[in-house]
Amino acid sequence: MIKQIVAIIALSIAVILTMSYAQQAIQLLLNLHEWISQALTDVFSGGHTGSLIRGLIALLSVPVLIGSVPAVAYWVLKRHWFPYFMEVIWVVWLIQAGALIIMYKAATV
Repeated sequence: MIKQIVAIIALSIAVILTMSYAQQAIQLLLNLHEWISQALTDVFSGGHTGSLIRGLIALLSVPVLIGSVPAVAYWVLKRHWFPYFMEVIWVVWLIQAGALIIMYKAATV
């Protein structure tokens, strides 16, 4: 219990100290999502179904691309599968989805 309290205090301090870098990272994540979404605009129609498919592919491709970077580096070094590949994808997806939801809410208000 004490270890968890110390860990959450240390992580909170780290977040406070690196807030500007975290903002830049989230902005880059959103820019990458927007770039992929715009690139897919030429492929899919402007209708509801095309927009849904384009959004789905953009939402899923960013975490897979980001998760592939450490996985490929691990493969080059160790020559076997990266053990936390799906966990990295889930963390990036949760951060991206949260940021997109916040941006969507800010755009509609």
